[in-house]
Formats: sequence, C-alpha cells, structure tokens
Amino acid sequence: MATPKVCVLRAPGTNCDPETAFAFDAVGGQSHRIHIGQLAEQPLLLKDYQILCIPGGFSYGDDVGAGVIFSSQIRHFLTDSMREFLSRDTLILGICNGFQTLVKTGILPGGSTTWPPTSESRSKVTLTWNENSRYTALWVKLKVARPDHAFLRNLDELELPIAHAEGRLLTADESVLSDLKVNRQIALQYVGGQNQTGDEVLPYPMNPNGALANIAGLSDPSGRILGLMPHPERFLRHTQHPTWTRMTEHREAAGLKIFQNAIQYFA
Repeated sequence: MATPKVCVLRAPGTNCDPETAFAFDAVGGQSHRIHIGQLAEQPLLLKDYQILCIPGGFSYGDDVGAGVIFSSQIRHFLTDSMREFLSRDTLILGICNGFQTLVKTGILPGGSTTWPPTSESRSKVTLTWNENSRYTALWVKLKVARPDHAFLRNLDELELPIAHAEGRLLTADESVLSDLKVNRQIALQYVGGQNQTGDEVLPYPMNPNGALANIAGLSDPSGRILGLMPHPERFLRHTQHPTWTRMTEHREAAGLKIFQNAIQYFA
C-alpha cells in the first residue's frame, strides 16, 4: 500500500519535531513538519495524513501552562478537521508537550467519543507540576499496560528518557481513574526495580513526577491515540542509552519500536 503520511504538527517553541520526523521516516513513513499556522490557514491539509504527531518542546514557551495555548489553537482553528481525522482509521501520538497538548485540547482521554470537547470533558484529567516542583530529566523504566495498543504492540517493558516539569498526571476524582482502568486507557506505567505496578505511587526517581497510579501514558478507548511523557524519539539506537557500553548485548532501541508499530499499523 501507499507509504503512510505523518503530520508532525509544530508551534512556536516546539523543539523535538526534527528528530520525531526522522524517527517516522527511518521506519518507512513519509513525514512533514507542519506549523499550526499553516494548518489553521489550510485545515483540509489534514485529510492527506494517516498519522498526526504532536512532538515535544515548549510550545509558546509554556507561558500560561504546558500545552495550554497550543491546545486552544487546535480547538479554535481545527475543530472540524480534527472531527474528520478522528472519524477515520488514523493514529495520533503526543510526546511530552504533545501529550500535555492532547490532554488540554480534550483529545485525550476521550478521543472521538468526546470531540469536540466540553469544558467538563477537558477537566477530567490534567498534567500538572512534578511533585518535586522542578524540571526533571532522567531515564525511566516503563511497563506496557495495554499491549494491544496500536503504538505498543510486541512491547512489554522498556526504558526511555523523560525531560519535563509538568508531567504529573492527576484525575478530577476516583471515578475518572476507575473509568480509565475499565476502558483500558492506562497505556504505560512507571515501574520500580521489581517491575511492580498498581495504584500506590512509586517514589522518585522510579516515578519521576508523582503521577497518579504511576501513569506515564494514556490511550483513548479505541487504542489508536497515545500520549506519553517519555521521549521515544530520543532512543532510536542502542548507543543512545546511557549505559550502552556496559551492556552485554545490544538490545533493540525501544523508542524505535513505537514508531515502527505506527507505520506497520497501515501495512
């Protein structure tokens, strides 16, 4: 079939779009880095794409909160385009600031079921300041909690780097967390040395931001949308791992597999 086309949507302050586009291209995709301003002027462009990715960075300088302005631009200019995109068999990936944007936009956690979003649907989940109140950059261990997810197939445990100040996922109340579990929308969780998971929040640095239920990534109900705080585009080769020289064997870079899964979804 035709090569899947990827829209890597950027905004002022986005700074991970080149390596994210490279990752998709490296596994057989055809990516285009498109500015939100261009898409606002030509919203029908989105019809040409099968994958939408909002990469990491500091969109609009995070001046009024991470992803807040970017999300308002999407809601204001792209409501109809996003409705059409969500109605098709497409994929959406949000990485770090992109995850924050998907949550603040209302694309996560509901996906197409809550689009266009109401203020109520956008207030069910948020990503707020890390529990340590600091920008934090380190490598974390993750457990795939939804192995049938389009982006996470054939993955179980992985390591990826994080770099953020507002990555602590919280829900409006216990019922929202319960719904996320029932609908299998918890996609990735931080794990400790014994690979434990569950509701008990792991201490720093295993859970680097204090996220509820150790949640590192969320899915929509369909399993076609993924938002995650770790950066898969920063682990495409085994030599990017900080301890690669001490590894007894060269393991496949886990980040690359996430992008491969996205492209192979359309095979």
